[in-house]
Amino acid sequence: MIIMSILGLGVLSLVVAFVFRSRVVAVRIEDGAASPEEVSRLTEISTAIAEGAMAFLSREYRVLALFMALFAVLIAATVNHGWQTALAFVVGAATSVAAGYIGMRIATIGNVRTASAARVSLAKSFGVAFQSGAVMGFGLTGLAVVGLILVWLGIPYLPGLEGMTMEAHMEILSGFGLGGSAVALFGRVGGGIYTKAADVGADLVGKVEAGIPEDDPRNPAVIADNVGDNVGDIAGMGADLFGSVAESTCAALVIGAVGYEAAGGTNTNILLFPMLVNGVGIVASLLALPFVRATVEEKVEGALKNALIISTLLMLVALYPVTNWAFGSESFMVGDISVNAWGVFVALAVGLIAGLAIGLVTEFYTSHRYKPVREVSDASKTGAATNIIYGLALGYNSAVLPMLLIAISVVIGYTFAGMYGIALTAIGMLGTIAVGLTIDAYGPTSDNAGGIAEMAEMGKDIRKRTDALDAAGNTTAAIGKGFAIGSAALTSLALTSAFLTRAQAGGNTLSLEITNPKVLAGLLVGGALPFAFSAMTMKSVGKAAFAMIEEVRRQFRTIPGLMEGKAKADYAKCVDISTAASIREMIAPGLLVILSPLAVGFLFGVQMLAGLLIGSLIVGVMLAVSMANSGGAWDNAKKYIETGVHGGKGSDTHKAAVVGDTVGDPFKDTSGPSLNILIKLMAIISLVFAGAFAANGGMLLK
Repeated sequence: MIIMSILGLGVLSLVVAFVFRSRVVAVRIEDGAASPEEVSRLTEISTAIAEGAMAFLSREYRVLALFMALFAVLIAATVNHGWQTALAFVVGAATSVAAGYIGMRIATIGNVRTASAARVSLAKSFGVAFQSGAVMGFGLTGLAVVGLILVWLGIPYLPGLEGMTMEAHMEILSGFGLGGSAVALFGRVGGGIYTKAADVGADLVGKVEAGIPEDDPRNPAVIADNVGDNVGDIAGMGADLFGSVAESTCAALVIGAVGYEAAGGTNTNILLFPMLVNGVGIVASLLALPFVRATVEEKVEGALKNALIISTLLMLVALYPVTNWAFGSESFMVGDISVNAWGVFVALAVGLIAGLAIGLVTEFYTSHRYKPVREVSDASKTGAATNIIYGLALGYNSAVLPMLLIAISVVIGYTFAGMYGIALTAIGMLGTIAVGLTIDAYGPTSDNAGGIAEMAEMGKDIRKRTDALDAAGNTTAAIGKGFAIGSAALTSLALTSAFLTRAQAGGNTLSLEITNPKVLAGLLVGGALPFAFSAMTMKSVGKAAFAMIEEVRRQFRTIPGLMEGKAKADYAKCVDISTAASIREMIAPGLLVILSPLAVGFLFGVQMLAGLLIGSLIVGVMLAVSMANSGGAWDNAKKYIETGVHGGKGSDTHKAAVVGDTVGDPFKDTSGPSLNILIKLMAIISLVFAGAFAANGGMLLK
């Protein structure tokens, strides 16, 4: 019964995604264009963006395929049930790649239709952008749910697993989560470097040096900038959250299987309950969609937030009866804590509420409707230095409340359901991921629509409508980043809990006292890794941006008539620079994340690795929140000034804010979000290799 329910809900999500895709594709560009010439310009621009996005994916996936093959061989040769786990790893990676490809395709189809529909009405344009986002939201969630249950069903049929325990079954399944997270590493880091190299180059030379508007067709980097919105915020964000869903579910399944088998459990409903929660979230997200409507500029942001709030409330109401149905009066032990229906519901509920709260806190610190961002814009009156000082202070301050919410969630989750409860808080936070990702993917689609409208010269009235959509998307994107970081923190903690549970299986004891030098050394090294990783990704953006800046300057200098609008820029060259730079520069940070847990686990043992995971989690989350929120605040402080305050566009205050926004670009779209992957990927690698570390680890510290 529960297996068919999970599979059916996953298929429902895929069907919903297909229906929304059909609606977006059915929108005719001609219906919103003023003339055949405008149709031609819209089509040409959107085609260039789509081709650039697909060129990036093609090159990235070729590198990714080589890495996957090598890593699958390592898994097969090292871990228990190696080739079976490697197969699950490849399936997880392929599913994540498919999710990213689907999201990229619909975004590059929906962006031009959103721009065209803006001539019809704001409501029509909003609907197209939102439906484009829904394809990504429900498509990705459906793939995650269907992929997990099909791999779980298929594992017993693999040869060489006769007499396999359920714990081993779930460990093999965790390879699926590792595959999704590995793809996310390249999507987040590579996509983040791509998008910010283009954005920084376009802003510094175009807006600051040449004094031309954003998305001006004379700027050679403008197509690369629009491509970057898709590769970073669609493919990258999608892979990130796909990994979170798969990883948190796998963590709960591994921990649950240990307690389930110890209790001699036979109730499959309890065993597979974490997958069912994801399915319930699909229904809650779907039921929230009818409440999403926007007919005037002022209601766009509210409509998007309503979807998130309503889906959270619906999910909260649904969880109690579903939990009681799955568990009934049964329970099992995790450590010395009894896990029952009430404890499970509390753990899920606290994660769900904490996720919404973290999103709203993020909005407070990144929206120019509130005091913190307005203080940053006020600071811009005395120059770029004070703008940056205030932005950094805002970011540091904004990390406090999310960390407190995560801490409360961990304490409550553990109190009511042990380490299993910690994993469930992560699943609860990701419960409404379908609608959350819909809102996230809406942002870059509407952003692209504004750029296309500007380049196609559709007029100021149309740009005003697309700007209203984009402004709401900026705020919800910031909420999405906060949500992604919070869920990454709990997911990483859930994976670490599963790793510790697995490492202590079979009677092994694991001392984690803070005075243990191995644990303390791990904490210190783990705390340093997010800084090393952030430095690498920030410098990567700087290197790629430098090449982009030189190319834009060269074209302004050498192409006759370009600044006068009489000649066409070489957009393809800038797209190629961003693509090549992002592929090249993502390798070193990727190796740092992948090799660190393997080296520590095999050379120094499980205790030091546990310290490494905890240290990187604590420091990584705080650094990620502060960087993402500083970047979001700098961006929206600039946009607030562009509404006409403090002198508006072109003023000295605006120029100072542009500098702050440019500094913040890699903060909020490269290094900050990429830290999600660092803390999750190291934890899932540790879980998959836990048996190997326990048996063969600590070669240098026996």
